[in-house]
Amino acid sequence: MRKRNIYFISGFTVLILLTGILFGFKESQESFPEKVKVSLRVIGHQLLLTNNDSTSLVLPIVEINENKFQLSFENEFSIEPRNLVSIIESVLNKASLPANYLVEVKQCSNQEVVYSYEMTRTVEKSLIPCFGRVLEKDCNVIELHFTDRSSSFSNNQIVLISLMLLVFLLMTYVYFKSKSKEEIEKSESKYETIGCFKFYPYQNKLVAAAVEISLSKKECELLSIFIASPNQIIKREELMKRVWEDHGVIVGRSLDTYISKLRKKLKEDTSIKLTNVHGVGYKLELEI
Repeated sequence: MRKRNIYFISGFTVLILLTGILFGFKESQESFPEKVKVSLRVIGHQLLLTNNDSTSLVLPIVEINENKFQLSFENEFSIEPRNLVSIIESVLNKASLPANYLVEVKQCSNQEVVYSYEMTRTVEKSLIPCFGRVLEKDCNVIELHFTDRSSSFSNNQIVLISLMLLVFLLMTYVYFKSKSKEEIEKSESKYETIGCFKFYPYQNKLVAAAVEISLSKKECELLSIFIASPNQIIKREELMKRVWEDHGVIVGRSLDTYISKLRKKLKEDTSIKLTNVHGVGYKLELEI
């Protein structure tokens, strides 16, 4: 029992840890917009510094939808694409934000896209236009659209959760296997005392001193019924129904044959008598 408790406590601990990780992931998802807004303000500030502008304001970040955000500025400024790509990538990486995103630079006046690129986890698949053309000083807004948030767990988190799930499943398997084995061992060691005999119903045997006497399945079933009601008459019909008819087999003289076999195996103890009550049934007589 102590061993099983250890398995149970260990499994329960794993569940608590998993719950904590998943709860932390949920909190991370809920704080996602705030992290993006902070990061965009940092990006805006660094872009202004590349224009030697340390006084203009970065306007409030607009959340267009759950995956799309807009960065705008108080004054006009120019954009060098290489700086834009480098700054955005660096800031988002430090904030552990998703690596798949689309960036669009739009003119304030007509919302036309003057520059855009797409970044993915696989650098080879990223679409980044030529860095050579500098966007002249103008009123621009920058829109950041995260294109894939379906897998926001980091690789380390995924590995950790997978390992913990594996450990939990393994512990659950070991726990139930241990429990099953323990119950089998317990049932197999269980016996009933009848006179000088120890009756092991799950092992189909009688033991007297150091001598083992094998019993058939039917003999075990009959003896179990008699031991449950010692010194009481049990009708033939009841014995036949419980041992044979419930299994879909109707017999004639089989009952008498098995009773005779049981008498022979119990004869070593004269205090035990398996008597026939004529026309009624049988009785296991024990001296109490």
